[in-house]
Amino acid sequence: MVCALGAAVCFGTATVFQAMAARAAEPGGGGEAALFLRAVRQWRYLLGLALDGLGFVFQIAALRSIPIYAVGAALASSLAVTAVVAARLLRVRLAGPEWAAVGVVCAGLAMLAVASGPEGDKSGPDGLDYGLLGVAGAVLLLGLAGGRLPERGRSLVLGGGAGLGFGVVEIAVRLIDSLDPADLVKDPAVYALLLGGAAAFLALTSALQRGSVTVATAAMVIGETIGPGLVGVAWLGDRTREGLAWLAVLGFAVAVGGALALARFGEAPETGTPSGEGAGGS
Repeated sequence: MVCALGAAVCFGTATVFQAMAARAAEPGGGGEAALFLRAVRQWRYLLGLALDGLGFVFQIAALRSIPIYAVGAALASSLAVTAVVAARLLRVRLAGPEWAAVGVVCAGLAMLAVASGPEGDKSGPDGLDYGLLGVAGAVLLLGLAGGRLPERGRSLVLGGGAGLGFGVVEIAVRLIDSLDPADLVKDPAVYALLLGGAAAFLALTSALQRGSVTVATAAMVIGETIGPGLVGVAWLGDRTREGLAWLAVLGFAVAVGGALALARFGEAPETGTPSGEGAGGS
């Protein structure tokens, strides 16, 4: 759980830098891939990527130790980290309900920490790894077509797609049995992990620049928590401690609900914007 929370700190801080870079990227043609390349040229985005890389290492360690539903809820709490970082570094004043939401997230995570059992030891149904590869490919196509999507619902679709991509990463980590290079190059779960992560970043970058980032972030949180958590319980053998299933369900709902209340912090506010104005999307 410590590794999962470390990942949340890294991801939450990275979001601030990446959102600022995505919004500052000069507009131009070339589609979503060109948008991504323009954002990557900025030091804030590169710093965010470095933090994401460190967070990913923590995430892998967590996914190999505790159930996916606990890791997913912890990663959703990165929005609470983003809110606190924005308040500290960008001088955004959080209102009372927002501080309360941060506390709610922490309470939910505490309940999950108490109730979570060890990770499951099942490998899931045959073809699950190839199914993940297919989902990752679909997310990639969605991200590449982001600029052509209808304006109405674009943020919801791109954010949900990013969440699915990150969810693919969470599940794929659990399906990798051997770290031997000869086994890794033959494992479709490895390619699902790489493609899912890249596709999610592409969709998220597009979502951060286009439309309502609040909606996109909320959709991403739902996509990367509920689906993978259900897969872990139904197919991979994730369980809770004896008699504490109710506490795990409650903790998951509380943590994710608190994160959704802070969804507007998926977009970094403009520097110096008082009282959080401008932090949400249009």
